[in-house]
Amino acid sequence: MSSSRINALTTWAAHQHGLGADAISIAPAGGDASFRRYFRLTLPDGTTQVVMDAPPQQEDSQPFVAIARRLHSAGLPVPQVHAADYAQGFLLLDDLGSTPLQQLFTDDAVVRGYHNQALTLIADLQNRVSPTSLPAYDAALLGRELDLFPEWCLNAWLGLSAPDSWTALRDELIDQALAQPVVFVHRDFDAMNLMVHHQQLFMIDFQDAVAGPISYDVISLLRGRYQRFSDEQFAAFVEAFHHAAQRDGRLSNRHDAATFLKQCQAMAAQRSLKVLGIFCRLTLRDHKTSYLARLPHFLDHLDDSLAGLPAHDDFARWAQDTLRPAIMARLNEADV
Repeated sequence: MSSSRINALTTWAAHQHGLGADAISIAPAGGDASFRRYFRLTLPDGTTQVVMDAPPQQEDSQPFVAIARRLHSAGLPVPQVHAADYAQGFLLLDDLGSTPLQQLFTDDAVVRGYHNQALTLIADLQNRVSPTSLPAYDAALLGRELDLFPEWCLNAWLGLSAPDSWTALRDELIDQALAQPVVFVHRDFDAMNLMVHHQQLFMIDFQDAVAGPISYDVISLLRGRYQRFSDEQFAAFVEAFHHAAQRDGRLSNRHDAATFLKQCQAMAAQRSLKVLGIFCRLTLRDHKTSYLARLPHFLDHLDDSLAGLPAHDDFARWAQDTLRPAIMARLNEADV
């Protein structure tokens, strides 16, 4: 980030409080896979806020602001937007601290407790906020996401072709997603996007929200970057979510537990394949090589998901016998 942009950001943040730039301090507070960067603003009285730097040439901040205000109005835990300058790409937000949820995964009891709390938050999100006006998580979008896997992971990074079984799996994953009730989908409801502030979970990074399958955020959480649950633990979390969704009407009584579990496995396979493609694209196109280290974790998620889809055993065997060895060999070459 150039010194001129830092100076512009500092001057803008100070101006929001009627202060000169020399009256405040700005310190880096992290970034993410996009071009967005975050800075902690400290005011003369010691209170803090966060300034988001989202260069307008690369990032459109308007969806983030619109969704943040929509969620805040619904009484959901998100950072309040205090000021926005779309032309410069600066936002002034609540400071939610520096503790993403995964930092608190210290033992099994804590992990279970926070995941149950997060599943309740997903229910609140789906019950309180309509998906109306959000982009549709339709067959075209689901397909584009799935196609990141053969394009970036197989062809571009590994030099492999997709197996013959790919087309049938791709079609099945899209069909299973579209068969589900449509709700507000955060789209990256992973532990890293849940900040723990005053012992409450707050959602961030929700600007890509869509109207889509009820299971998607559940899968983002349960098959995310930081945990791998056993089949029994995964099924128990899914069953608890299913019961709650039937009680409050998000799922009808005709939507039985076995069907929902299969839909969750299919959604998990879709997301794992998408992530494998995205992480390879971040490496090759954006030169962000740190994501390679997470590929084996999502390979494990893919194996777990495919085990729940026995009709696609051919693809599962290919993933074990061809995909996994190829990825591990490539990682060894890259010294990851």
